[in-house]
Amino acid sequence: MGGILAVLALTALIVFLLLSFIVKRLLYVSAPNEALVFSGGLRRVSTAQREVGYRIVRGGRALRVPLFEQVDTLDLSNISIDVEVRGAYSKGGIPLNVHGIANVKLPGEEPLLNNAIERFLGRAAADIRLIAKETLEGNVRGVLAQLTPEEVNEDKTRFAQILLEEAEHDMNRMGLVLDNLKIVNVTDESGYLNSIGRIRGATVRMGATIAEANAQADATVQQVQNWAASETAKLDADLAIAQQEIQKRIVDAQTRREAMIAEAQGQVVAQIAQTSAEIERQKARAPQVKRQLDADVVQPAEAERRAREEQARGQAATVIERGRAEAEALKKLVEAYRKAGPSAREVLALQKLLPLVGDISGAKQKLSIGKVTVLPGGADGASQLARSAIGAAAQLQAATGVDVLGALGKRLGGGEK
Repeated sequence: MGGILAVLALTALIVFLLLSFIVKRLLYVSAPNEALVFSGGLRRVSTAQREVGYRIVRGGRALRVPLFEQVDTLDLSNISIDVEVRGAYSKGGIPLNVHGIANVKLPGEEPLLNNAIERFLGRAAADIRLIAKETLEGNVRGVLAQLTPEEVNEDKTRFAQILLEEAEHDMNRMGLVLDNLKIVNVTDESGYLNSIGRIRGATVRMGATIAEANAQADATVQQVQNWAASETAKLDADLAIAQQEIQKRIVDAQTRREAMIAEAQGQVVAQIAQTSAEIERQKARAPQVKRQLDADVVQPAEAERRAREEQARGQAATVIERGRAEAEALKKLVEAYRKAGPSAREVLALQKLLPLVGDISGAKQKLSIGKVTVLPGGADGASQLARSAIGAAAQLQAATGVDVLGALGKRLGGGEK
């Protein structure tokens, strides 16, 4: 009995070990970064509506059908590719050198995984890397032909994005997935980008200079505005103070005005009262002044008037009497003139001329002798001729002012010259 149990236990152990060995040889487990391809069976692909001769196990386990299936491993790990393109012509005919880093891998999901299995199953990673590199370099040249050097150099992110969009279609058709693509550097051997860089640097420096100048101008403007604001505030404060001072002066002036008006009104009232009192006093004094004026002025004037009237009457009486006497004398003269007859006129004329004889003869005037000329006496002709000549010379000098005798004496006394 014990021998039978031992044989059964040993048989069971052998069977278990045999089954374990068989299962170990037929059971395949898929790692997270790989896909197992069981070739040999038929399977319908629903997305493509076709049958393929393999089945895929990813992230799990499966048993291989002995003698009918073959198992291959497809590595899904990331593949880093150094993309370097030299002398690729950009838009405008400028050759550029582009250096970039790309990360590609085999897809882990269908239907792209089917494309990868059909193209890369059983091939080494180096072959996949080479194919991906050549494909990317071709896409880089195609994208460079669409962009100018300035666009490529200034916006590498946009260049990489366009390159991703262009390369993604080709990579998917081959069964590859482009995770990312970074453009490391873009150069050219002709120095075009360097000149662009210098121009860009000069533009940047110019922009910086302009920005600095604008900033300084803005700072100056702000400073001037601040100064103007402070000055305006100061002027406003001074204006407010001046307005307060003016208001104070106005109030003081109004107060002084009212006080002056009150004072003036008081003075006017006082003067009115004084004037009224003076008027009353003058009214009371008027009869006295009237009597005094009557005694001092009116009465003496009246007396003088009466005296002058009397004097005038006396003088008038004298004039009247004198006139009467002259009229009587004239009457008697007329009567005597009539009685005298024709000789009365000569007598009357003589009476009138006798008082004028002295004036007519010049007896009442003073006599001034300016010159005395002594004439020779005798009755002969020479004496008469001399007297005539001297008289004529004297009359000529008196009439014209020419001294004929004096000029003749100088002529005869001095001789000819």
